[in-house]
Amino acid sequence: MWKLIASTALVALLTGCASVTVATYEDADLVFDPIDFFNGPLVAEGVVRGRNGEVSRYFNATIDARWDEAGGVLDEVFIWSDGERQTRVWNFERVGEQHYRGTAGDVVKPAEMRFAGNAVNMKYVLAVPMANGNTINVTMDDWLYQVNDKTLINVTQMSKFGIRVGEVVLTMRKL
Repeated sequence: MWKLIASTALVALLTGCASVTVATYEDADLVFDPIDFFNGPLVAEGVVRGRNGEVSRYFNATIDARWDEAGGVLDEVFIWSDGERQTRVWNFERVGEQHYRGTAGDVVKPAEMRFAGNAVNMKYVLAVPMANGNTINVTMDDWLYQVNDKTLINVTQMSKFGIRVGEVVLTMRKL
């Protein structure tokens, strides 16, 4: 029992020390601007990987994006590899300099979006539907990196009770 407690404490300590913030990227040559990037049609393509790294699903999405000084809306429609169609409408409000708060129908804990340089980080809790009809709440840690004026690359770590359960990797492009 003590070994389990000591191991858990060590993992928590090491994970806490390894945190990266968006401020790490504030001197990047490219600067993300949500008003510029999140206006107009976007497309996204991506994969969901399980804890072991195996791809379990992939998707294509269209996004109708509208943004101004007060916040924005991202109206997303996903078409999954198994034929499922899913819609998520994000509503973001500005709560500070380079800081927005976002909500959506399946978001249990609102997203905190912060950005600096070419990096964007969003942390939130998402209700994920399961095959048996139930849902589980999963913590999402999104990192988006703008690589040019039309493209973001997104890597999202998914965790439950602090344990990594998978990830989403996608590209998002302005049309």
